Amino acid sequence: MSKAVATQEKPQAGKAENPMRKLRIEKLVLNVSVGESGDKLTRASKVLEQLTGQTPVTSKARFTIRSFGIKRNEKIAVHCSVRGDKAEEILEKGLKVKEYELHQKNFSDTGCFGFGIDEHIDLGLKYDPSIGIYGMDFYVVLSRPGLRVTRRRRAHGRMGRHHKVSKEEAIQWFENKFDGVVTRTKKKRED
Repeated sequence: MSKAVATQEKPQAGKAENPMRKLRIEKLVLNVSVGESGDKLTRASKVLEQLTGQTPVTSKARFTIRSFGIKRNEKIAVHCSVRGDKAEEILEKGLKVKEYELHQKNFSDTGCFGFGIDEHIDLGLKYDPSIGIYGMDFYVVLSRPGLRVTRRRRAHGRMGRHHKVSKEEAIQWFENKFDGVVTRTKKKRED
């Protein structure tokens, strides 16, 4: 009888400690959208290079917007993808600026989340008058081990519904890992 009791308790304890269920930061994408090409864009890329130690990539405008003064295929932003321990370190700095407080709307249904900061000097970078001050967007992609099965070329497979990261799991991971606070909005009553 003790064997039957032991086998019933084992799956519940094993599910929580399964290493394939652990969430991890797949990548952190930093984006500085300047809105114009030229000198301002090169200074923004210097800021990202100082922060990440990588050379950032420029993004082009998808279409012309005359009121903003941008043309199609004009370089208007720089972004950089960071992975591993460096991503966690930069994310920690960014969350410190936000005081570890995010809104529920910051989290997507696929388990990713993002936020923005107004000044890059809050991350610990020194102010340089020749560069100026730039804001940037942080976007964090969370995943579980085994995601490669869906992306590889040979022996391509599908990921089960329960193995995908949900919004609730991402919020719980954020609250546990960073002791963060997620504010939830109250629905307004229509009287």
